[in-house]
Amino acid sequence: MENTLNRHASTLTPNATALLKKSGELITVLTAYDYPGARLLEEAGVDWILVGDSLGMVVLGYPDTTSVTLADMIHHTAAVSRGLSHTPLIADLPIGTYATPDETLKNAKALIDAGAHAVKLEGGVSHAPQIKALASAGIPVMGHIGMLPQRVREEGGYKIKGKSPEQAKSLVEDAVALEVAGAFSMVVELVHPDTARLIQKAVQIPTIGIGAGPHCDGQVLVTHDLIGAFPWFRPKFVTPTLNVGDLIRGAAQNWIQQLKRSRGPVAENGIPLSGKG
Repeated sequence: MENTLNRHASTLTPNATALLKKSGELITVLTAYDYPGARLLEEAGVDWILVGDSLGMVVLGYPDTTSVTLADMIHHTAAVSRGLSHTPLIADLPIGTYATPDETLKNAKALIDAGAHAVKLEGGVSHAPQIKALASAGIPVMGHIGMLPQRVREEGGYKIKGKSPEQAKSLVEDAVALEVAGAFSMVVELVHPDTARLIQKAVQIPTIGIGAGPHCDGQVLVTHDLIGAFPWFRPKFVTPTLNVGDLIRGAAQNWIQQLKRSRGPVAENGIPLSGKG
């Protein structure tokens, strides 16, 4: 197992990431699904890159994450890893791949072999044994509590968690259980900001928020949401900094119009040398 983990794993331990939390500097996490996306994000200086099973929606065209397979995750993790030289890479374990500690360990190793430095799985107290198995095997693992996208069909949509005192108490218990089991950090998704603050204070490892307010130790976003590359659906908590979807559509429309208007020569790159008929 030591041969499959590289130097990045040492930066993704509970002790190492607890120091990041204590520093007060927010941890930045963005998703990548292919080589150019990964390379661009590394050049931008993002702290961690996540190959999220969100690829099911923004890359593969599924309505949610529940159709993503381990083979999908291995394929995209390998592509992303080829674009990175020094940024830690975390890969999601997709639905149905971590029911038991043994199954979790087997499938996590497949993602590590594909180039991941760590894996992420959803669930709190109920999945502490799986996280303990991974941590004991030397595989860094990120937890994920709050809204769990792999259960979106069971829950009938994406709903904010931690609104009631009872829910808040349960989420804090989940967070503590993940830390005790050996997670190096955890995603806190669609959790009421007051509860996210309680979670952040209850654990020593970083909490990485998404739609959970400002009180986490870092933030993660789906890159397609950040840059407006998936214009057909936009989470309410995201304000895109670009509208890449519009730019791509416009560039394609301009090229189509130029080519159809042109009766003259076309360059090797496919662009008309003259727009005149």
